[in-house]
Amino acid sequence: MADDGASDPPASAPKLQYKGGYRQINKALNIGAFEDYLEAQISRLPELADVEQISPRVLRVLGQNAGQFTLQGTNTYIVGTGARRLLIDTGQGIPEWANLIADILSATHAALSHVLLTHWHGDHTGGVPDLLRLYPHLVDSIYKHTPGPALQPIVDGQVFRVEGATVRAVHTPGHSHDHMCFILEEENAMVGPHCSFSSSSSFFILTTPATLLPSLADIMNLLQFTGDNVLGHGSAAVEELGPWMQSLRLMQSHGCPIGYPAHGAPICNLPGKITTELASKTRREFQVLAALDQLTWSVPGSGSRPCSLTVKQLVTAMHGDNLDPRVREMAVEPLMEEILRKLAADGRVAFRLRRGEKQWYGIPAH
Repeated sequence: MADDGASDPPASAPKLQYKGGYRQINKALNIGAFEDYLEAQISRLPELADVEQISPRVLRVLGQNAGQFTLQGTNTYIVGTGARRLLIDTGQGIPEWANLIADILSATHAALSHVLLTHWHGDHTGGVPDLLRLYPHLVDSIYKHTPGPALQPIVDGQVFRVEGATVRAVHTPGHSHDHMCFILEEENAMVGPHCSFSSSSSFFILTTPATLLPSLADIMNLLQFTGDNVLGHGSAAVEELGPWMQSLRLMQSHGCPIGYPAHGAPICNLPGKITTELASKTRREFQVLAALDQLTWSVPGSGSRPCSLTVKQLVTAMHGDNLDPRVREMAVEPLMEEILRKLAADGRVAFRLRRGEKQWYGIPAH
């Protein structure tokens, strides 16, 4: 293990290439599903405290960037029990978040030794400049998979250690190509929060009574920081559906019962949530295949050659003409395109180009 508390990357790790720094994106373009978009718009999300001690080793700090596609805001996590601690993600660059971090570290007499970024999206990396302004010593201690020039690399299996916490990185692409989850190998989980006030600080911290913490027998399991691959509410935005589903199966294989997501409340049954996510996406694949099959063979004059449909035509056939144009453009059509790409990789559908536009058709099963 290196002196700074991070293990050296495995010897077989490939050389990492730069694929973007702190670029901002409109995450609405990648929203996971029409139903999930509506859920994010109309559901009453549970209120989360700005600062919450969700386990003896983990303090959650909200990024102060609540919104339609960030839920209650980006969850950032201070991890550890001693004078040196880890920070997972940095929020969107809201000054109030940086002030909260400074107040917490001052009140707990702690300092940050490592900053781990789950992925490149701006609501996770945007707070880096404020963090470096406050703590210049962190300039060589900010880690990300496929990093930019100013960052250090994270590779699959890399371990970071501080007092009271051992954090192992797991590469889980899908939400983004560089997405990382982190496993906390000393597990303590929140069951039900109670509020207490610390007179030594200017903020409330929610804490969990010791009687509600799991027994030593229960702590044998691990805890997983799920990033944006699995959220506390609704479904995740997906860049590549096939790798994302593979990553969810990998995440599930680690057997972590509890998940701390990058958005939303803690996931108290992570295996169950992952099973639900996979079933939902699989169901949508079958719906698209069924629609293509029905539309292909019900069009007069198609003969033995299957007709083909554009994404827009398929969305209209499945959802009708009355979708809100913004929802259609930003949610439904991108999801349909991603499902079709995944099905094409599986050999279930194909497309032909007509006037520069893809027209999709199903491949009959043999």
